[in-house]
Amino acid sequence: MLENKYERQYWENDRYIMGIDEAGRGPLCGPLVVACCVLPINYENEAINDSKQLSEKKRNELFKVIIRDAHHFEFRIVSPKMIDRYDIYHATQRAMDELSKSTRIHSLTVTDAMPLNRIDTVSMVKGDAKSISVAAASILAKVLRDHIMMGYDVLYPQYEYRNHKGYGTKRHLELMDQYGINELYRMSFRPCRDRQLKLF
Repeated sequence: MLENKYERQYWENDRYIMGIDEAGRGPLCGPLVVACCVLPINYENEAINDSKQLSEKKRNELFKVIIRDAHHFEFRIVSPKMIDRYDIYHATQRAMDELSKSTRIHSLTVTDAMPLNRIDTVSMVKGDAKSISVAAASILAKVLRDHIMMGYDVLYPQYEYRNHKGYGTKRHLELMDQYGINELYRMSFRPCRDRQLKLF
């Protein structure tokens, strides 16, 4: 069971919590996807947990449940160009800050270890393993990003995005060496930058 420290505290006073999390900070290509989720007061679903602890099938099932049940959910999709412009940390922070202002229904925002410039925000280390609101947001972000990468796999089948989702696996690096860099790559990330330089 998740700790849900802040949910319990705020729900007892009929106040809502917004959870925010991301998927895609580490990959070499593709977007960063950030999601927020405001669940109903006293919401329970024991299956909701950190998205990394769930199977792909279970995440997809829970995605449908969460968007059905949530009072509010929303996404920000941050392109590789924006990641290169702001760096991955600040691009994530900017997207989370925008989402925290996307609705006034909630009294507190809880993020997964990302401080925001708002007094009504808690940055919780491993928040997706402690808060159902953050865990729900992590599932939304992960499922949407995976589906985006599956779409890119259709456009660029030679890179096998379906298998590695843009992360820097050994196979992905081999394919980058073989086929070069396309517009999906984050040139501020060293493996991409180094390979781009080799092309010139």
